[in-house]
Amino acid sequence: MTPPPLSIYPALYLLIPAAFLIGSVPFGLLVTRKKGIDLRTTGSKNIGATNVLRTAGKWPALLTLLGDALKGAAPVLICNYIIAGKIPDNPVLLQNAQDFWGGLVGVSAVAGHIFSIFLSFKGGKGVATGFGVLAAYSPASAAVTLLIWVATAFITKYSSLAAVAAVSALPVTFALLDFSKAKIVFGILLAVLIVFRHKENIKRILEGTESKIGKKK
Repeated sequence: MTPPPLSIYPALYLLIPAAFLIGSVPFGLLVTRKKGIDLRTTGSKNIGATNVLRTAGKWPALLTLLGDALKGAAPVLICNYIIAGKIPDNPVLLQNAQDFWGGLVGVSAVAGHIFSIFLSFKGGKGVATGFGVLAAYSPASAAVTLLIWVATAFITKYSSLAAVAAVSALPVTFALLDFSKAKIVFGILLAVLIVFRHKENIKRILEGTESKIGKKK
């Protein structure tokens, strides 16, 4: 009898708060602090790479993007490694467990970025961290999500709209490219988190006041 995903390895439970803690690290603030910039009071007041690009330049924005993506990918990769060591000879159970636990850990990392414990449970929009999670969780779906983001950003010049479009398509992307019930649920949860965090951006887009990519506030 094969064990259900929840009983595979109790230490996996610790990865959920650990992922939240890792996700909470505000790379944007750390990178721009050396320039004397406080992202919380500058530009869009968001701690993500887009605001760093507007206020501090390309290289700080790139460092922020990489840091935010890595803190999403790392917990999922660690999770996959632990599970692979515990289920070496059962590919079906291995995949099911990684889908389930990887989704939980990934959502926790994104939630940590959005509700950072280092910033009084305030934070960023979760896009780069969410992409890092996706890259480790489902590379094919991550590639399609990136293509949707790039296409939408190129056409509209709105980073926020591109993010909303890309994550909103996640459940369909998973259904078509990498289906499992756990992945569909993960896609819905990730989309809800990130779209909710973009509610003010959506309002500004509708009002015509949202800043476009490359435009300084």
